[in-house]
Amino acid sequence: MIDLSSAALKSVSVHFVGNKSVGDELIHSKKPMELEDREKKILANAFLGRFKLETNLYAFTHGASLDYNEVYNYCLETLAEPDELHKNAVNITKHLYESATHPKIKAGDVYICLFENCVVNSAYVDAIGIYKAESKTDFLDLNIEDKEFELTLRQGVDISKVDKACLVLSTNGEKGFDVLIYDTNGKGEEAVYWRETFLNIAPQANEYYQTNEFLTIAKQFIAKQVPQEFEIEKTEQIDMLNKSVEYFRANTSFDKKQFEETVMGDESMIRSFRKFEDAYREDHDIDLPDRFDISAQAVKKQARVFKSVLKLDRNFHIYIHGDKDLIEKGYDPVSGKHFYKIYFDEEE
Repeated sequence: MIDLSSAALKSVSVHFVGNKSVGDELIHSKKPMELEDREKKILANAFLGRFKLETNLYAFTHGASLDYNEVYNYCLETLAEPDELHKNAVNITKHLYESATHPKIKAGDVYICLFENCVVNSAYVDAIGIYKAESKTDFLDLNIEDKEFELTLRQGVDISKVDKACLVLSTNGEKGFDVLIYDTNGKGEEAVYWRETFLNIAPQANEYYQTNEFLTIAKQFIAKQVPQEFEIEKTEQIDMLNKSVEYFRANTSFDKKQFEETVMGDESMIRSFRKFEDAYREDHDIDLPDRFDISAQAVKKQARVFKSVLKLDRNFHIYIHGDKDLIEKGYDPVSGKHFYKIYFDEEE
């Protein structure tokens, strides 16, 4: 469990990183910022509030060895020698500048912070935050002196809305640290560079990742593949989606064979699912075990996108959460329209 509510900002080093591919500059500050305690508290609350703690954890990686991952090594040295923050921040921003090879990557201010008193599994640990603010906001600066009002329009960064962020916790250092990320633009070439080219991180294969990925595969199979291969009513398709989520809600550990029998049952559909799953794993380069512990947080997140809505023209939406046998489909030859008959005990 991660808790950042008591974390405090120790120091921050600020730089400007342009887009090298279009000839922008890289400007380094001469020394760390000198901030008052109140300013540190405001920055800490804003910067740490960007992260969703019940989400995928990442880790630094490299095809050959972690020794060749630049950001990992700069963080490793800083966490061992906190006084080296500014020196390593300069190196981190140089690496970020060299990673900006796509013309759509925006220039921005980069804040590299050292935090203390982050809680991970009941232990206090240090962390390094890397933030890039690419968007400026217009704001009014009102100065009042001797009842004279002077209004100035300025531009600045809304510190609660930085565009890209990374928090490197000092735990699991030998495996690439525990890393949280945030990116307002999570798609496209200009976004991929932050995760892959600059940080070079990959999701950790923990229960959250495994639960989230398998539910995604199940949802894709039921929503896309099943209607193509099988004659199935929309109500039955929704029932399969509901059963998938309910299986994960009702169990603390996952067993693929048990899941297949519970949700699909039919042997031909199970064979189709296994073929679909194998292709999905290969296309997305993921490896999932047939048994793993279930993450309740991942189930809660995925349940929001498992659609249990039957849409009828533009007139009605029927939410189906339970027994599909209580809804019956028919056709009226007189009106030439389809209909659904719904059975229930009482109206709320």
